[in-house]
Amino acid sequence: MPRQIRYLLAMNKPYCTMKQHLIIIASMLMFTISCEAQTKKKKTENSQSNLKETTMDSLQNEEAIFGAGCFWCVEAIFQRVPGVVKIESGYSGGTTENPTYKEVCTGATGHAEVIKLSYDAKQVSYETLLSVFWQTHDPTTLNRQGGDEGTQYRSAVFYKNEAQKESAERLKAELDKSGAFKNPIVTEISPLTNYYPAEDYHQNYYNQNSEQSYCQFVIAPKLEKFEKVFGEQFRKK
Repeated sequence: MPRQIRYLLAMNKPYCTMKQHLIIIASMLMFTISCEAQTKKKKTENSQSNLKETTMDSLQNEEAIFGAGCFWCVEAIFQRVPGVVKIESGYSGGTTENPTYKEVCTGATGHAEVIKLSYDAKQVSYETLLSVFWQTHDPTTLNRQGGDEGTQYRSAVFYKNEAQKESAERLKAELDKSGAFKNPIVTEISPLTNYYPAEDYHQNYYNQNSEQSYCQFVIAPKLEKFEKVFGEQFRKK
C-alpha cells in the first residue's frame, strides 16, 4: 500500500465518513498510478535516448584490435594518431574468461595483450592504422618484443569483419614482398572471438607514468620512432 494511503488511514478523522474515506483512497490510488506511469514513461524515454546515442556513436566510429607487445607501448603510440578517439588496453585471443593480468602473464590463458581503439573513419583509415601498427613494432619476432617474451606479447591483428581481414592480409603480403623487413612477418591475423578490458591501472599508462624507467627506456624510443616516421604525414592532415 502506498505510504500516502497508509498515512490517511492512520489519521482516522472522526468527521470523515466511510464514503469519504473510500473517495480519498480512490483518489490517492489514481494519483499513485499516474505517478508510476509517468516515472515508467520517463525511464523508457531515457533508455531510448541512451540507446540512440550509443547507436549513433557506433555508426560514426569504427573499432580495431591490435596486439604488438606490451599494451602500454601500443596505447601510447595510437593515442597520438589523429582520428583515434578512444583507446582501451585489454586481452584477446585466448580461452580464459575475464582473465587477470597475472593470469595472462603466465601465458596459460592464450590471450595477447591488445588495444581496442575506436576511430573516426572520416579522419583515419583502417589501412593507415595498420601501417602505424606494422611500422612501430617488430612483426618478425615470434612471441616477443624486445625484452618482453611470451605468447601474450605476440604480434596480432584481430579483425572484426571481412573488410578488415582483407586489408590486413593484403598489406601483410605487400610488406613481405617489398622486403620492408629482413625476416618474414609472423603477425597473427585472426577473427576477434573475445575481448576483455585490462585492469584500471593499465589504462592511459604512459601518460600517467612517463617518468618510470620502463616508460623512459622502452616506450619513449617507440614514440620517437613514430614521430619520425609519421609525424609530418599527420601534421599535414
